[in-house]
Amino acid sequence: MRDAKVSTDFYVDVLGFRIVHRTPKAAFLQAPDSVNDHDLGLFEIGPEAELSTAGTGQVGLYHVAWEVATLADLQDYASRLEAAGALVGSADHGTTKGLYAKDPDGLEFEVCWLVPLELVDDSTRNHRGDLDLKADIARYGAATVGAGSR
Repeated sequence: MRDAKVSTDFYVDVLGFRIVHRTPKAAFLQAPDSVNDHDLGLFEIGPEAELSTAGTGQVGLYHVAWEVATLADLQDYASRLEAAGALVGSADHGTTKGLYAKDPDGLEFEVCWLVPLELVDDSTRNHRGDLDLKADIARYGAATVGAGSR
């Protein structure tokens, strides 16, 4: 991170993470509804830090994802990320509905919802395309708990 406070504020204010420990140059955050000790550690390197080319030009963490419980939660994240100017894309991978965003340092992450196993059929397994949250909410329901949140 170039600035631990800026990055921490983003994860707290936009994504709802909680600070579990903080120093002047680091923060340990817990994702919403998580019971982990912490889910994300942010360490300040300073303003001279170069942009990461992980995933395209160097070894390093390129992508991290976490699941939300419902499609209503995913829709809420879409609104918050869009308002923050952080949303860079979305996708429907059949059994996974995902939003892609970048934090203040340009690190990419995904927020996703997994179709409950009992609702997965061949059309779900074989579908790939653009995310249509309205259609998914109509099909699965806004409050249906996803596969990994049970």
